[in-house]
Amino acid sequence: MRLFIFGAGYSGRAIAKELAGRAEWTGGTSRSADNFPALDAIGIDPFLFDGKDLAKDLETALAGVTHLIQSIAPDEDGDPLLRLAGSGLRRLMPELEWAGYLSTVGVYGDHGGAWVDEQTDCKPVSRRSLDRLDAERAWQSALRETGVPAAVLRLSGIYGPGRNAFVNIDRGKARRLVKPGQVFNRIHVADIAGATAHLIDQRAGGIWNVTDDLPAPPQDVVVYACRKMGVEPPPEIDFETADLSPMARSFYGECKRVSNRKVKGSGYGLRYADYRAALDALWRDGNWAGSSES
Repeated sequence: MRLFIFGAGYSGRAIAKELAGRAEWTGGTSRSADNFPALDAIGIDPFLFDGKDLAKDLETALAGVTHLIQSIAPDEDGDPLLRLAGSGLRRLMPELEWAGYLSTVGVYGDHGGAWVDEQTDCKPVSRRSLDRLDAERAWQSALRETGVPAAVLRLSGIYGPGRNAFVNIDRGKARRLVKPGQVFNRIHVADIAGATAHLIDQRAGGIWNVTDDLPAPPQDVVVYACRKMGVEPPPEIDFETADLSPMARSFYGECKRVSNRKVKGSGYGLRYADYRAALDALWRDGNWAGSSES
């Protein structure tokens, strides 16, 4: 396996670590050379990519890639890699055997707290989710023409070492926002990596929800983490009167419960079935403050 990750950030690096024993070579992109030492340290050969052009060294590397992860968000002009490759995706990566596109459960939009699965109609609300849905479809179409399996991984709220409720509490940034009936799904970064490896093994294409078993109110996560740390939870804040940025408020404009039945039915076993199991492990192992660089 020759693995390449466009956007070797938090999730991309976890995937690289997961597949390190199987990949004979791993490359990945960053927008800044300042991130190169961190990529080198975990065995990722770094390349600059700003979404505007493909440097010669990057094109040369892509010619031998067999497995691709695309985790860069689309911009106003669509997916940056597809835009640059045009109809020449197969020419760019002639050895490609499988591709994974990291998307978001935000593409489902608001379903009033009802359960959604991969067959549910998407009705995204925000511009970023509309762009993601367009990018999903573009990747599926582009890969369909090459015969290469294209897996779309719809991820829920990502957390793990360095990016979790303990960190927010420790930094004094935790807030207990309360909006009656509001729930969110989450996914530990280790399960993003594990599910990606599983889908590679299955040579699976199509759409996959990669999410936990327990959609839960966000304030419950804060309280649970505070109890583990032995600190007093922050006071409850009414969502309606809370001082929030437009983006933060927009997240609360969508409510759904996301099913993971398909990926579990394919044989993947979650490492962290819910936030309680994950926070217990992070606290027990002492690695909750680990790096969250992206």
